Amino acid sequence: MGAETQTFYQLMRAQGTSRRSFLKFCSLTAAALGLEPVYAAQIAHAMETKPRIPVLWMHGLECTCCSESFIRSGHPLARDVILKMISLDYDDTLMAAAGYQAEAILDEIPKKYPGEYILAVEGNPPLNEDGMYCIVGGKPFVDKLKAVAANAKAVIAWGACASWGCVQAARPNPTQATPIDKVITDKPIIKVPGCPPIAEVMTGVISYMITFGRIPDLDSRGRPLMFYGQRIHDKCYRRPHFDAGEFVETWDDQGAREGYCLYKMGCRGPTTYNACSTVRWNGGVSFPIQAGHGCIGCSEDNFWDNGPFYQPLSHVGAGFGVEASADEIGAAAAGVVGAGVLAHAGASAIKHWQKIKPKPKSDDQPPHEGDRP
Repeated sequence: MGAETQTFYQLMRAQGTSRRSFLKFCSLTAAALGLEPVYAAQIAHAMETKPRIPVLWMHGLECTCCSESFIRSGHPLARDVILKMISLDYDDTLMAAAGYQAEAILDEIPKKYPGEYILAVEGNPPLNEDGMYCIVGGKPFVDKLKAVAANAKAVIAWGACASWGCVQAARPNPTQATPIDKVITDKPIIKVPGCPPIAEVMTGVISYMITFGRIPDLDSRGRPLMFYGQRIHDKCYRRPHFDAGEFVETWDDQGAREGYCLYKMGCRGPTTYNACSTVRWNGGVSFPIQAGHGCIGCSEDNFWDNGPFYQPLSHVGAGFGVEASADEIGAAAAGVVGAGVLAHAGASAIKHWQKIKPKPKSDDQPPHEGDRP
């Protein structure tokens, strides 16, 4: 593999990349991470001096949508992450090896690089029937997961499946599908939830870990604050319509055509922590709310069981302001929006109604203060 001797910069130079292009790459990476331009130099230094990190990417119960999202990253390109920034030694979706040759890697890397490699997990382990609902390489996935995680430096939980359980863990959960942090309890776990996560969020987490040599700052639920520190609602371009009490009432009504807030159609943006309204999808082109569909809260725990998706949320804890963090609102608020939201929405609607309601005409009406006699 050569991860212990070859750095990212050495690999790029060997492939004919100019110094100028390398520095441009570092600047784009800093921008993708939301860092100031001055950090581009720090990223360049890390890429020049640090060896590529071995990564083992395992798959449990999942649909591969996280991998599908990852390979569409634009900043940085997924190919640069896979072929240059890290040493992706195992991923049964992307690797060329197969069969015994592929499975042997899961034994070799932990022994060769103890405490140095990163384990990335897509999907979750089912615990019912001794894990027999998910067999990989002839063994229960839960057993392989524990074995590979034993010597890992850190674990990344890709997507809602690995982070929370997702649809596999939805009621009645016959296979006992379980989030990986319930199985791996002695390693730092970075949860990158979503169904799937945004591509640039996934590559951004890896870029941060390579640049700074540590895991990013996490909220109380294990999510990187740089991408999950605010609710979608806080930066949604439809937020002014919410504040003005202007809502879509039925699909394809005039409000929908004019881009009104989708809260009454069941949008979970007020309780969902993700970067959809800022980073967006498909290279920053759009995100579900922009396309006319409310957020379903796919980066929150139990989002499948928090439905139905098209009913307005009805309850929330304290702290609905733009400044509220995930820790302040807490896990109990995920999937529901509260009395505070309803009061705010109601007050906004009243103000909007009063603004457009014609004033009564009456000769007996007293003059307002400041009116001329």
